[in-house]
This record gives sequence, C-alpha cells and structure tokens, in this order.
Amino acid sequence: MVDHGMSRAYVVRVLEEIAALRGYPSAIRTDHGPEFLSRAFLGWMQKKGVEHKLIEPDKPMQNGFIESFNGKFRD
Repeated sequence: MVDHGMSRAYVVRVLEEIAALRGYPSAIRTDHGPEFLSRAFLGWMQKKGVEHKLIEPDKPMQNGFIESFNGKFRD
C-alpha cells in the first residue's frame, strides 16, 4: 500500500501485525515525523521494549536505505 501520510494508530496497528509474524524488533529508526513522536507510537515502543533511534534533523542519510527507496519510487 502506498499513501502520503499515516495516522498514529495506523503505524501502531501495522507494527503489531508485523510483530505477530516476525517478532518485535530491538530498535526502530525514524525521522521526526508526528506519527513517530506520538504518544501512541512512543507508548507502544516502551511497552514492547523497542529502542527508538531518531535520525538527526537534516541528516536523511542516517536512514539512507529508505531515503534512496523513496527517491527512486518518486521517480
């Protein structure tokens, strides 16, 4: 599914679906998007013991894989 935005509840729901199949990750790296700084997302991470690794502002290459994918997808 491709979308231009994700709600906070949607992010948590999808992560739970993935965790049911693959288990919980030890860490998740995100940018500073509101869906990743919400109480719902941060509470889910804390409850599940998942470390939150934020990329530094204006440093997209700290998450280079997805930035590369996004650029190719847009093209």
